Amino acid sequence: MKRSIIHLLVVLAFSNSVNAQSSNKYIDAGGNSVQYQYITTFDLNKLNKILNAELSEFLNGSSMPFTNFKGTFTPPKYPVKLYRVKYNSVVPELNNLPTIASGLVAIPETGKDSMPIVSYQHGTVFGKTQVPSFPDESMETKMMIAVFASQGYIVTGADYFGLGISTLPNSYLVKESSEQACLDMLLAAKNVLTANKIKHGPLFVHGWSQGGWTNMTFLRRLESLNIPVAAAASASAPLDGAVIVNRWMNNYQPIDAVWLPACATNFIFAKDQYNFPGIAARAIKPEFYQTAKDFYEFKIDWPTYHAKTKDKIQEVFNPDFMATGNIANDPFWKLLENMQAYRWRCRTPLINYYGESDEVVPVYIARLAEGFHQVLGGGNTKAISAGLKADHRATYIYSVIHAKPWFDSFMK
Repeated sequence: MKRSIIHLLVVLAFSNSVNAQSSNKYIDAGGNSVQYQYITTFDLNKLNKILNAELSEFLNGSSMPFTNFKGTFTPPKYPVKLYRVKYNSVVPELNNLPTIASGLVAIPETGKDSMPIVSYQHGTVFGKTQVPSFPDESMETKMMIAVFASQGYIVTGADYFGLGISTLPNSYLVKESSEQACLDMLLAAKNVLTANKIKHGPLFVHGWSQGGWTNMTFLRRLESLNIPVAAAASASAPLDGAVIVNRWMNNYQPIDAVWLPACATNFIFAKDQYNFPGIAARAIKPEFYQTAKDFYEFKIDWPTYHAKTKDKIQEVFNPDFMATGNIANDPFWKLLENMQAYRWRCRTPLINYYGESDEVVPVYIARLAEGFHQVLGGGNTKAISAGLKADHRATYIYSVIHAKPWFDSFMK
């Protein structure tokens, strides 16, 4: 009974928070296809809190706690207005099914009518609203706001299909849908800026974890459309989908994060919904199938999933399915081959940040782009270590600190 009451109070508090943020009406921006609503303003006190107390909490338990980063941030300079954006898009994997998606536009109060813009691709989340357009639920988004927007950058970010206000299934690491959501969000953000009589300057892109991969495949899409990007940064990017999924399934390491099975089953259910109907039943052991399905559909939270499953992917997946990765010549693995996000002649200056103690993305995979782009004689691509002790979260924080002055250098 006590747990039920606590659960009810949490639900009511969350509901009241969402209602408070959504109380402002949507405003048209360039027609009915793009609409936006004011969420809140992060003042200087809030921005400083993000870079101190909230960051300390985020890094609790990390191999590089807050003490490693304290005092390394430039004090916030401008308050930032936050807007939730609603825009039309299509789902390429579902025959260009029309859909409505959401994202964030963060505009610093600089008094200027032109500012640089950075498109941020968020990482893996286990909650439907732990995304940019619900910024107080997304610490990584708050970091982008506190580090970039507070210094005069417009920050935008797509929630991706299936997250935020979207009614679709979670498009977790679904390639073409991820690209489409980010592209249409960028175009929608430009509409919002125009409606507010603001011009955007140079475009930069950044992403972490899932968003590191999304950022790379999005960058390739932008280059294919001849949309100029001044510079790009990714952190802990799983650059080769086939390699990292095979590694997770067939070569467990003691460093592996305890929540990797949740990533893996979400990935399989996303493929089930967008690419290969029935693949989830083939891949996941029957005793864990319903729990994994409920988690993918946001019906249960991570602690509940963890309590009902196992800590290793090998214990959750069917051995016969994992064995298909040995030769990797069936349609599922061929699709994963197309998930690679580094094999093109990149012309944008690019840094891939990696952590040498990352519990999710092995160093080898995070560094693939550097060597490949050098071989092709493409743009200036570098892989930079966040440190020997840098785990998944610390790598992201390091990337935010160091990407900011690097991006600044392209405007001098």
